[in-house]
Amino acid sequence: MARMRVIVNPAAGAGKTAKKWPRIMSLLKSLGLDFDHDVTEAPGHAIELAKSAVEKGYELLVSVGGDGTIHEIVNGLYEAGGSANVAVGIVNTGTGADYIRTIGVPRRYKEACQCLLSRNRRTVDLGVVEYTKKGRPQKRLFVNFAGIGFDAEVVKATTEKFKALGDMPSYLMGLFSTLMSYENRDVSIIVDGEHGERRICTIMLNNGRYGGGGMLPAPNADPGDGFFDLVIIDDITKPDLIMSLPRIYRGTHLTHPKVTLMRAREVEIRPTLTSAVQADGELLGEAPARFSILPAALNVVIQRPFRG
Repeated sequence: MARMRVIVNPAAGAGKTAKKWPRIMSLLKSLGLDFDHDVTEAPGHAIELAKSAVEKGYELLVSVGGDGTIHEIVNGLYEAGGSANVAVGIVNTGTGADYIRTIGVPRRYKEACQCLLSRNRRTVDLGVVEYTKKGRPQKRLFVNFAGIGFDAEVVKATTEKFKALGDMPSYLMGLFSTLMSYENRDVSIIVDGEHGERRICTIMLNNGRYGGGGMLPAPNADPGDGFFDLVIIDDITKPDLIMSLPRIYRGTHLTHPKVTLMRAREVEIRPTLTSAVQADGELLGEAPARFSILPAALNVVIQRPFRG
């Protein structure tokens, strides 16, 4: 078996991971898995723990947490130069579980632990986003999806105003407050070299199919095809947006006249208004932003052989 390091985020799942971890640890040991583990202490800590694990020669990093934990581990893995040689396993204990719905990892933690015995790997793409934070250029990788506009402003409100309420209540409050205050904005957008101007509600760059805790913004996205599924919701009215939210959860919104779907490798967005940038549900910074695909950049442990 590969040398395995488990990185646990006790705050994931509204703090429930801290209670689940002793049971998960016992289960991993009962399966005969030999591993070391670290527990994160603050946001961003999993990045440093993943970097350290790669430098110490671990060949399998396991995320015990939510999508944000996976996001941090992959960034640490990449910063340490280990993305080609180190695989990632996922034991989901978060509330959203958006990424694993696409990848093929069991949602229940007991089955996910058993999945770590598998030799099956799925090679997937990563997204790269370049943005600004406090006026300085930054770069971050993401596994699932990123966005500018309405969805990013929901993340911003959730993170900055309502985080203390817990995962789902904070998201609902962030969604409600953004619906009340948000105004569509004009952007300059370049998609694979093609320039355009449009007024948008939101722009989502999808590597996986799900986002936002069960929404299905990109129902046909393939995380290993070398492309983003770029979903643009144009200048939709608020009543129409509210009425259309159930369609986004069902994945039937793509037929709406204000929705555009494109496949893209590189996207640059320059809004006229100050606009937040989110990736994997994490608030990163502000636009202008440039997104690019990093093909076949990550190996994920999955339950069954992947059939492309």
